Amino acid sequence: MAEPGLNALERAVGRRFDLTAEALNRFFDCHEEELAVACLAMARRFHRAGRIFTFGEGCGVTDAEHVAVEFLHPVVAGKRALPAVALKGDVAGQLETLASVDDIAIAFVETAGEAMMGAVQSARRLGMLAVIFSGKQGMAADHSFTVDCDDSLIRQEVHEVAYHVLWELVHVFFGHRGILEEA
Repeated sequence: MAEPGLNALERAVGRRFDLTAEALNRFFDCHEEELAVACLAMARRFHRAGRIFTFGEGCGVTDAEHVAVEFLHPVVAGKRALPAVALKGDVAGQLETLASVDDIAIAFVETAGEAMMGAVQSARRLGMLAVIFSGKQGMAADHSFTVDCDDSLIRQEVHEVAYHVLWELVHVFFGHRGILEEA
């Protein structure tokens, strides 16, 4: 016979899984096409020797670091390592110094703070491909992926699944060299 507290815990965990699954379904229903377009644009930039610069605020700092590690150290045999750097501090200043037009900026933004949005604006001004993962609609970037959920932990979980898909699709595009050359 199960303990009474265990049943309540099982229900709470089950509800969290359900909320996460619902948020994932809404996210991919809304963003699946744009995610594929962003991945192709990223693969093309890597094909031209571009790099990823990741950065974030709050919980997004760890997401930025995770994305950089994923691209630098692929866990799937046969997938190539791609240049990536996680930035902290004066991100806009670092981009101005380090980045080029073939590079990619990926931002993890919760509150659209001035520093983060300034960094995204710098990336766009430099001609970088700007990608934002956020909890808010309407942020200016080449590709903006928002999660329709009030729970920051679920938003972060959806972002994590999304950037793993992003990594995988970039590598899928590398398997089709003919589409990497832009028309």
